[in-house]
Amino acid sequence: MPENETAAALASLNVAASDMPDPTTAAESWFGIIVPSPMAITIPEPLRALLDAGGPVMLILAGMSVLALTIVLMKLWQFARLRNGGSERIESALNDWQAGRCGEAVERLAQARSPLAGVVRTAMLGSLHTNDPAALREEVERRAQGLLTALRSYLRGLEVIASLSPLLGLLGTVIGMIDAFRALEAAGNQVDPSVLSGGIWVALLTTAAGLSVAIPTVVALNWLERLLEGVTRRLEDQVTRVFTGGLRLDEPVVSTHQPVIAPRIPHAV
Repeated sequence: MPENETAAALASLNVAASDMPDPTTAAESWFGIIVPSPMAITIPEPLRALLDAGGPVMLILAGMSVLALTIVLMKLWQFARLRNGGSERIESALNDWQAGRCGEAVERLAQARSPLAGVVRTAMLGSLHTNDPAALREEVERRAQGLLTALRSYLRGLEVIASLSPLLGLLGTVIGMIDAFRALEAAGNQVDPSVLSGGIWVALLTTAAGLSVAIPTVVALNWLERLLEGVTRRLEDQVTRVFTGGLRLDEPVVSTHQPVIAPRIPHAV
């Protein structure tokens, strides 16, 4: 009987222990606590395992990567608006303007959807009226700067992400190495090499993630800055052609006929 009672008591203790949460699992499930369950389910299992192993730094880097991708897509949409049939219409309007067909040039730009066409049309309309040339140039420059400022917006955010991502990855690596050596110290004489090696690869995971975010961001930032420089040069050229449309730079026509010299009449002897 005592043996049966002891077995029953042990069985009840085992059932109670099985109902208690595992402290290791609870410590490693920080990702499930921070990220809501519906959102966590949509993330693939391999990626979720990497985010869980890398710690909170991995979650910050993942958020920065999503933010960088959003900025790049938004800037591509802005630059695509400039190419939406605007270049051909502006070039045709400038040809009409320089040929003296000012009304047709203004009407052609009124039908264009490109923001660049609006700046060029402002320069044309101001030139048709008797406005102060200096004031007109300032107004056109103000509108052009507003357009370029809108195109330059959020590029600073990409620069910050490209600079901070490697530093955050290095911070995560340092934190992971500290945890690995603390576990090695706690092991005492019973040192398990797998504990140290496992802590090292988990620590290096954040550095790899930081570089994976920084490298594409730097490439996208330089590419977008190149596009912005091209738009700036093109806009300056188009506005200058409007203001110099009345100039005549052709070579003067030189007559090839020699002047006729009347023959001298000899004096009568």
